[in-house]
Amino acid sequence: MPDAAATEVPAAGSAEAALAFVAEMSPDLRGAAILAADGAVLAADGEPEAWRDDVAALLAAADGAEGRPVDQVHVAGEAGEVFAVREAGYVAVAVTDRFALASLLLFDMRSALRLLAQGKAG
Repeated sequence: MPDAAATEVPAAGSAEAALAFVAEMSPDLRGAAILAADGAVLAADGEPEAWRDDVAALLAAADGAEGRPVDQVHVAGEAGEVFAVREAGYVAVAVTDRFALASLLLFDMRSALRLLAQGKAG
């Protein structure tokens, strides 16, 4: 079940700092993004519009499969892996090489979002 939407927009640079934290902790990371619960991209590697649309599709598929909103997603394939976490009114998504340490990456993503929500990400 997802958390309630964040009540405040993070300070400028906070989402970028949270994204940098995830990147620093994950050597297998290819790209990542942090979004608000409403789908607005707060920080991203690459094109924000692509992240917005792709994350919306990923979460819609996962939510539809469960019949309710999910709080995390992990999809693995031959080319790599995708992780998504909903926490504290935000969404973090990461694309990695194969065989990334899933539990550690999910923990780091969740921690980054909690710090963001507390205003401590910067």
